[in-house]
Amino acid sequence: MSQHKAVPKYLQLKQEILGWFEVGQLKEGDQMPTEHEIAERFQMSRQTVRQTFGELEREGWLQRMQGRGTFVSRPGVSGYAGQNQEIRTIGVVTTYISDYIFPHIVRGAEAALRGRGYRMLLSSTDNDKLKERENLEMMLGQPLSGIMIEPTRSAEGNPNLDLYLSLDYKNIPYIMINERYTELNCPVIKVDDEAGAYKAAAHLIELGHRHIAGFFKMDDLQGVNRLKGFLRAHHERKVPLLPDSVVHYTTGEKETRPYEAALRLLQQETGARPSAFVCYNDELAVKLLEAARQLGLSVPEQLSVVGFDDSSLATATEVKLTTLTHPKAELGRLAAEWLMDMIEGKQPAQASYMYEPELIVRDSTRAV
Repeated sequence: MSQHKAVPKYLQLKQEILGWFEVGQLKEGDQMPTEHEIAERFQMSRQTVRQTFGELEREGWLQRMQGRGTFVSRPGVSGYAGQNQEIRTIGVVTTYISDYIFPHIVRGAEAALRGRGYRMLLSSTDNDKLKERENLEMMLGQPLSGIMIEPTRSAEGNPNLDLYLSLDYKNIPYIMINERYTELNCPVIKVDDEAGAYKAAAHLIELGHRHIAGFFKMDDLQGVNRLKGFLRAHHERKVPLLPDSVVHYTTGEKETRPYEAALRLLQQETGARPSAFVCYNDELAVKLLEAARQLGLSVPEQLSVVGFDDSSLATATEVKLTTLTHPKAELGRLAAEWLMDMIEGKQPAQASYMYEPELIVRDSTRAV
């Protein structure tokens, strides 16, 4: 079983056991391994295994028999799913599972699904389009009621369009989160990325900064839209951008290119050096704080930094980050609720929903 540190262990184990049922490794009436045996096998606590068994029992997948053990049951025979009602399965395809803000999105979706008697089949593309294809093919081979999808590198086109057309052809409802491939017309729940980066740049300009560098990941539409907001704030406030003020990079370059560019910019003479950075997300902002430290520059005295997403990283560093909010668990919950409504014949009130990000001002920005 793959171990994803940021995803709760009971959820990892639940997905593993449900996989056993799907491939027929365990069938209705079979006795489950004991809690002790599973705890030993996966190096988990008995308490974690007990929590997983409890959820599977409530959902109707397992049945405990006093003095005999725990047995595989037909889904829907007990628990909140209702007597003799088949438990529906929702596929969730996200770019990452264990990194950054994604565990919160997954938890929000899982809680909403569980609350209405659905279960979740979780997969990750690792932001690779070939893996997205493999995930979609796997999902299409399952008896799914619907799919929640985060597109992979959405600014680079959609080579898997045929599989999305297959979803339409088979009348399998799907919803996208964080972004949507431009040619598709499915519901999408996302953040107003352009508005967020606009607020970040406007905040710095209002503090008197006139040489602001922006760092944006350009293989997804979130980064493209955040760059748009950054540029618009400068244009509307008539603050000219120097030619080296925008650093763009791809997923494959994110560990090296932005950091190296930041070092190069910060090594310039004081008059030519940027006084502030707007970062694609908090993860990058934390890396660029390290670049400033490496050069002996203090934040915010000599460099102001703004992140995006208000992740746990924003307050985990010595300097607490000014950043933009992202709904995370709320986004996952709402996407799951909309998708279940679609499955049950209730159309969402609108085809898309955009959260307005709020600027959270902390210690990483100050007036020039």
